[in-house]
Amino acid sequence: QVQFVESGGGLVQPGGSLRLSCAASGSSYSINDMGWYRQAPGNQREFVAGIIRGGIPNYADSVKGRFTISRDNAKNTVYLQMNSLKPEDTAVYYCYIRPSLLYTPTWGQGTQVTVSS
Repeated sequence: QVQFVESGGGLVQPGGSLRLSCAASGSSYSINDMGWYRQAPGNQREFVAGIIRGGIPNYADSVKGRFTISRDNAKNTVYLQMNSLKPEDTAVYYCYIRPSLLYTPTWGQGTQVTVSS
């Protein structure tokens, strides 16, 4: 069974930065796709960023130029550097892993990000 350790969420003022991390362990497959989704109250879960092993990162239009995703394959860990945060970035952020884009993601437990003055 896959276990996740997510960290880095919290409260930050608009314009501030946070760095999320998510370490996955216990996977029975090679983790080729990792990334992040988020869900704000009353909204559906939405894609934020993803990164294929050896591939080019992919971002939602709403975070392009502000967020940067990276991964450490040796540690099965994915990171999300979030800069120039806006109140509309407030949500629970969920990391995910899967063998490829063809599979349903396995989700982390989520970490709260709140952007408010």
